[in-house]
Amino acid sequence: MKLATNAFTAALAAGDKQIGLWISLCSNVVAEVISPAGYDWALVDMEHTPNDYISVLGQLQAFAASETTAIVRVEWNDTVAVKRLLDLGAPGILFPMIQSVEEAKNAVAATRYPPHGVRGVSGATRATKFGRVTDYTARVEEETTVLLQLETRAAIEQAEAISDVEGVTGIFFGPADIAADIGKLGKPMDPEVWDLIKPAAQKLIAKGMPVGTLVLDSAFAVELLNEGFTFVACGTDASLLAKASDQLLATVKGGLA
Repeated sequence: MKLATNAFTAALAAGDKQIGLWISLCSNVVAEVISPAGYDWALVDMEHTPNDYISVLGQLQAFAASETTAIVRVEWNDTVAVKRLLDLGAPGILFPMIQSVEEAKNAVAATRYPPHGVRGVSGATRATKFGRVTDYTARVEEETTVLLQLETRAAIEQAEAISDVEGVTGIFFGPADIAADIGKLGKPMDPEVWDLIKPAAQKLIAKGMPVGTLVLDSAFAVELLNEGFTFVACGTDASLLAKASDQLLATVKGGLA
């Protein structure tokens, strides 16, 4: 049995636009509801949610039955956590709060076996279909998506150098934390935030480095994709549920005599 091609990694390399959704409700049932929708990628978040390895596993299993690639945002740039997620079969990792070239190198190293990295070796894991994938160690590095999240002004200033680290698949800009870092807490759509992000993103795009982000404004998501962003998440499961439930209640109340 051979390792399957990671459609998301291949799409980013080809420059194909990828529309995503943030998954934060820690539920395999929610993942199963979303997986047939047809999103290109989904981000299962461990940084800002109560997700643990078992809940992530359930969500990976739900998305595996669809054409949506489930990327996992690890809690931190931690080698042990990355090892466990990759052994669970995560097709890719989003590393939060990368601040330097050194941190970028450490992130990539966590996804690589020696001599190219520090990932521990285990044969009978879900990632290898419990030992059945015969070319796993030979091909997993080229298939695994490695995304680095830049979330401060200082990180953005080093964006080109960070993107030059070998093994980086794409750069993700985090507007909420960037906003906080420049004194705009709670204002991720503030023009000053995007005045920082967009020029840096365009420099990376010109170099052929895929760039992405998360925004909750669908029209702005389209704008970014049309400007050259490759992978953009245009909403979250929690925000969709909150908005729909609020709207439904308001509609019913508004119709009462």
